[in-house]
Amino acid sequence: MILKITFEDIKNNSAVKAYIQKADESLTALGFTEHSFAHVTKVATTAAEILRTLGHSDHEIELVKIAGYLHDIGNIVNRVDHAQSGAVMAFRLLDNMGADPDDIATIITAIGNHDESTAFPVNSVAAALIIADKTDVRRSRVRNRSIQSFDIHDRVNYSVTRSEVLITEGDICLDLTIEDEMCTVLEYFEIFLQRMLLCKKAAEALGVTFSLVINGQTMM
Repeated sequence: MILKITFEDIKNNSAVKAYIQKADESLTALGFTEHSFAHVTKVATTAAEILRTLGHSDHEIELVKIAGYLHDIGNIVNRVDHAQSGAVMAFRLLDNMGADPDDIATIITAIGNHDESTAFPVNSVAAALIIADKTDVRRSRVRNRSIQSFDIHDRVNYSVTRSEVLITEGDICLDLTIEDEMCTVLEYFEIFLQRMLLCKKAAEALGVTFSLVINGQTMM
């Protein structure tokens, strides 16, 4: 099946660029970590690699790249329920661009199910998007340059000096190196336990396991 709308079409769309930029500006004002082009590109790339490694079709891989790139545009409306707002916005964008209805349905379903408060891996595209989004933890996402004023979210992300998502046919592993003096492993779990459990559920939906390694120690 040939896609009517490709990932490159989405990346080059002026409205998409504006929505991602403005959504990130809103989150900057609210004190959130980076959710701009670096984040959505990383999510799209990681999600695509997950499905590619697990033997999914080129069609699904292209769909998950689009979903990954668009998944946070709902933050322009409000952080609360941004997954659902983003799904509605993505529907209008894709419909106006002439995308196939089945493809639109898959993409907006994934977007609408990516936030941990309401997320569920309802299909393979949604599952890969969840894992790619929730495993994007890294120092460069912290925008607050005053270490003295870091909150726990800043400390956890800033503590991560190395972050890799290792994908095999049987397991998806988030392998982290963290600076213990900046953030304890307990603090990491305090912030990210729900996300890691969600990744475990998403991995199971893809027929693989999910593991977390911190400083060489397997945590789950």
